[in-house]
Amino acid sequence: MDPSMATPELLQFLNEEKQKAMANEMLAKLTSVCWDKCITDKPGSKFSSSESSCLSNCAGRYVDMSMLLIKRFQSMQ
Repeated sequence: MDPSMATPELLQFLNEEKQKAMANEMLAKLTSVCWDKCITDKPGSKFSSSESSCLSNCAGRYVDMSMLLIKRFQSMQ
C-alpha cells in the first residue's frame, strides 16, 4: 500500500497499534529483568516481602529510566 494513500484514520490506527506493541515489549522486558533480579527461589503462592519490595523498586527504576531515554531521544530529533 502506498503510504500517501493512507487515510488519517488508518494512520491513527497504525500509530496506536505501534504504541501498544512498544508498551507490550517494554512490559515483557521489565518482567524478565525484574524477575531475574528479584526472584531467587521458586516462588510459593505469594511473594515474600523482600521479593515484593524488590519487584516494586525494580519496576519503578526501569520505568523511570525508560522515560528518561525516551525524552532524551525525542530531544535529539
